[in-house]
Amino acid sequence: MFGPGRAATVACAALLIVVAGCSSDKPAQTAGPGDAQHVLLLSIDGMHQSDLTGYVQAHPNSALAALVGRGIDYTNAQTPVPSDSFPGLIAQVTGGNPRTTGVYYDDSYAHDLLAPGTTNCAGAKPGGAVSFTEELDKDVTKIDGGQGLKNLPDGVLQMTRTPTDVIDTAKLPVDPASCKPLMPGEYLKVNTVFAVAHDAGLRTAWSDKHPAYAILGGPGASSIDDLFTPEVDSSPAGSKDADTWTDDNALTQRYDTYKVDAITNEIAGKDHSGSTQAGVPSLFGMNFQSVSTAEKLTESGSQPGGYGPDGQSPGPVLASALGFVDTQIGRMVSALDAAGIADTTTIIVSAKHGQAPMKPDTLTRIDDGQIIDGINAEWAATHPDVPELVAHAVDDDAMIMWLADRSPAAATFVEDRLRAKAGVGTDIAGKPKPFNASGTDRIYAGAEAVTFFGAAPGDPRVPDLYATTQPGTVYTGGTSKIAEHGGVTPADRNVPLIVAGPGISSRVDQSTVATAQIAPTILARLHLDPKKLQAVVAENTATLPGL
Repeated sequence: MFGPGRAATVACAALLIVVAGCSSDKPAQTAGPGDAQHVLLLSIDGMHQSDLTGYVQAHPNSALAALVGRGIDYTNAQTPVPSDSFPGLIAQVTGGNPRTTGVYYDDSYAHDLLAPGTTNCAGAKPGGAVSFTEELDKDVTKIDGGQGLKNLPDGVLQMTRTPTDVIDTAKLPVDPASCKPLMPGEYLKVNTVFAVAHDAGLRTAWSDKHPAYAILGGPGASSIDDLFTPEVDSSPAGSKDADTWTDDNALTQRYDTYKVDAITNEIAGKDHSGSTQAGVPSLFGMNFQSVSTAEKLTESGSQPGGYGPDGQSPGPVLASALGFVDTQIGRMVSALDAAGIADTTTIIVSAKHGQAPMKPDTLTRIDDGQIIDGINAEWAATHPDVPELVAHAVDDDAMIMWLADRSPAAATFVEDRLRAKAGVGTDIAGKPKPFNASGTDRIYAGAEAVTFFGAAPGDPRVPDLYATTQPGTVYTGGTSKIAEHGGVTPADRNVPLIVAGPGISSRVDQSTVATAQIAPTILARLHLDPKKLQAVVAENTATLPGL
């Protein structure tokens, strides 16, 4: 947290995003809309609009308060469904929802691709997992993904700017047409803001949590000049037996600091390592993980994670994480001021997704593995040719499944079994808590799932089943997790969205907007044509109102 003097300095730096002359040695002047030369996009995983509102009220001299005070605060911004990191961020940089981008989750399945590791494609059965997570790393225990750097973890700033170099291609899905592994960028069906900016001759950069975020480059994957992706699910000790960066919030904050270091190096006109002069990117940014782990962890540092009993007040771990993120945003805006580009930079703050539940006493943890095993066993008893009907599932606070048999009968079978399943999970204290209907609320199966997502019939990537859940449901086999994402509740989807920059007047906008509207807005701020984005054209995605 800032001391009083530091807070005032950072707040003044944040004001410089809009109005030059906050520092005593600079004359006051108002930047016009034509002065926007840089866009800095910041995502705060897990953060809710209510977190922003509460934090700004409690910390009026904070960096976030300064941004809200001089920018547009969109208080009803909604992420896509499913509310996961990949569709959430991909919407922000493409302008599209999963039906258009082809990306429904970071861990998903495609009926038209072959399983990872397939080398003989002749006659191979289509259908394979698409896990663009830490699993792709050559060495998941190392923060450099297995690059082999010395002096880890602190030496991670020397990590390659081409993270595909540390992806194990044997873990990628295989394209049946070429019989070759499909790189993340090739999996994305549309282009991104990075591609449009890069094609216009502008420098681009991004920092995120896995090498698999090479997907942000889109087809061709060469549109991000400097992509820094330290592995968040690695261990600070570089060992499979040690805690990861996400097991303790203090470690997550340390991890996030590396990415902020990269951003400040880029603001200074260098590459992410700080060792090479490269020029300030026109489009760059990063994702914070600290708030997300603070919401998920049962405890960290002997303090409770998540929210207080009211479901709104942050507990001590989350309060620390919010203060940390604010401090780091202050570092970046101060760096913009020092570089002399504060009054030509637009900052956009949002989140890939929120997290639920927020109210601790609603939590019901359910072991989805037992539910899936039961469905598969019952189906296999009468369908020995399909021993595993549920070919792939990713269940966080929603239930998402891809089925080996896509027939209406199979979809109905799974839906009926989910509705009939009752059992006992655990509450916030780890005590038994009964559940019914597998913890689900509304189930969209088969054709209903296709309609729900607005996908085309026969879409090989759309889930065969998507189920929203009863309040508080989190699918997990243990007791270390108290919140997740993927669902449709306000806690999952209502995230912050602030836009502050040259020519923008302060106001609160309560209209419902989509975080997908960030993408065309980025291009408009850089004086580029939003219609260069394929998803913007396909979905007619508008820029954010008032910009």
